[in-house]
Amino acid sequence: MDTDDLSREAYNGILIEAEMLTHDLTLRYGVLSSECKNEEEYLQKAEKLTLQIMDIIETADYRLEELFWGNPPDKDRLRSTLRKILKNIEKVKSIPVEKREYDSYL
Repeated sequence: MDTDDLSREAYNGILIEAEMLTHDLTLRYGVLSSECKNEEEYLQKAEKLTLQIMDIIETADYRLEELFWGNPPDKDRLRSTLRKILKNIEKVKSIPVEKREYDSYL
């Protein structure tokens, strides 16, 4: 799937939220979509990625450097953004799929 296939709620809650911190974080979440069949799978993988990054913040500075191609954001701002993304994922999950908004390209 492509990020264009995400609902507005998922796109804004994850990708736009990540972009407000750094484009490098947005890229991580964007690439993740290509590994998914649908939005539900994407939300699960995005949640897992978010938790993994939170763990990296606490355990390994060198991995954080690698994750952000040598340009990691401030750890406090990153933590705050990741917490917001997790909240946003939960909000999206609480919305039935048929009630989510999707862009139409036809």
